[in-house]
Amino acid sequence: MQNSAIVIIGAGIGGLSAAIRLAANGHEVIIFEQNAAPGGKMSRLQAQGFTWDRGPSVITMRHVFEDLFKSAGRQLEDYLTLEAVDPLTRYFYPDGCVLDATRDLPRMLAQIQAIEHRDVEGYLNFLAYTAQLHRITGPVFIYDQPPTWRSFLRVPFQDWLRFDGLRSMDAAIRSYLQDSKLRQFLGRFATYVGASPYLAPATLNVIAHVELNQGVWYPRGGIYQIARAFSRLATELGVQIHYQSQVVRIVIENGQVQGIDLSTGEHVPTKHVISNLDVTSTHQTLLDQTDNPQKVDVSGSGFILLLGVARQHPELAHHNIFFSSDYAREFQQIFGQGVPAEDPTIYVAITSKTDSQHAPQGCENWFVLVNAPPLGQHYDWSSQADAYRQLLLNRLAARGYDLNSTLRYQAMITPSDLQHETGGWLGALYGASSNNRWAAFKRPHNRHKRIKGLYFAGGSTHPGGGVPMVTLSGKVAAEMVLADTD
Repeated sequence: MQNSAIVIIGAGIGGLSAAIRLAANGHEVIIFEQNAAPGGKMSRLQAQGFTWDRGPSVITMRHVFEDLFKSAGRQLEDYLTLEAVDPLTRYFYPDGCVLDATRDLPRMLAQIQAIEHRDVEGYLNFLAYTAQLHRITGPVFIYDQPPTWRSFLRVPFQDWLRFDGLRSMDAAIRSYLQDSKLRQFLGRFATYVGASPYLAPATLNVIAHVELNQGVWYPRGGIYQIARAFSRLATELGVQIHYQSQVVRIVIENGQVQGIDLSTGEHVPTKHVISNLDVTSTHQTLLDQTDNPQKVDVSGSGFILLLGVARQHPELAHHNIFFSSDYAREFQQIFGQGVPAEDPTIYVAITSKTDSQHAPQGCENWFVLVNAPPLGQHYDWSSQADAYRQLLLNRLAARGYDLNSTLRYQAMITPSDLQHETGGWLGALYGASSNNRWAAFKRPHNRHKRIKGLYFAGGSTHPGGGVPMVTLSGKVAAEMVLADTD
């Protein structure tokens, strides 16, 4: 192997994204992945005729994927079929109210009218507000390199106060909508970055724009097809991917990357390494402890059940939410007390609604997810996970979905499992916490500040978590490497 080769640690979405862009620019790229397949957090499970995506379940920002394939001179459609999902999500409230979130504006407004007629105008104004946030913040916080205070100089003066970073997401939502159900619906978008709507800055209402205005997409065959498409393209471009190859050390001499060491004892020389592992985990496990930076607060985690259900439920959609009765208390328990919520909001994705091959005939594959605190001192998943699993099944039964007699298969994924399997520090799903107004500036940089030749891609670095954002993190890391190798 040549010193000129760029090494990427991890064949997750961020690492593959970076590899594609570097290879498309003529660089030799080698990826070392400890697992037997690509994808990182994006993985899947097949058992007893069922198929589940074990990681991400909602895909937005289609243009990000189109741009990646275009950068390599390819068309997304030749590798991946993205289908629009409608309704975007079906919401179930404790009092029996059902809301289908949809981009079909007349249909959406009719539902809002039935809930609270005064909020029809408020919802339209909220959509315009989120589109404005995207226009203003996108070039600074999403689609470019990590923001600095100088980034604001690129923003027209009249837009400075429109960043809306001083109030919370919930406070901004309350300024537009009267009804508590609609506020809860719009506040849920904070969970897309593992945050609380009562703590995260209002700027993050931009997340609502990319779903409500731009849509939700489902890759035919499952979310895991994105990892397959990325790895296929990378391989076609000449990227070498070594699976079941664990990196145990990044070798640094005189502040410069010199290579990596594998668990087999092999040393691979290189001057440039992109770590697709969590930034904190990279420092904790692959670098000398003397280089360990100050730890940052991390995002929320998740508790997941994969259920094979021997029955079909025509009233459920592809994406479903069963809201808790006290949203504020739910987030207070998770982020204030550091314990799982007693009455959690439950998300259920059933891909067999769209992909019939994901479940045997007459059955459904349920991916059940609730927000959970990152690992800490207040909850022991090793001894309490089974009890929390039963709590979720009881909550679903109370909402009319008693699955005990129809379960063919069940598996459980805890925050401890997420940390072990993906390297996410403390089991966090989205890296650094977004529960403060300075989150965008405090997120770890894609280029190491002191070690020359070390870069980061993934949900724990800029621009953040979620499949499109992680794809963009790979773009940013690749651009930095290209700039440093010219």
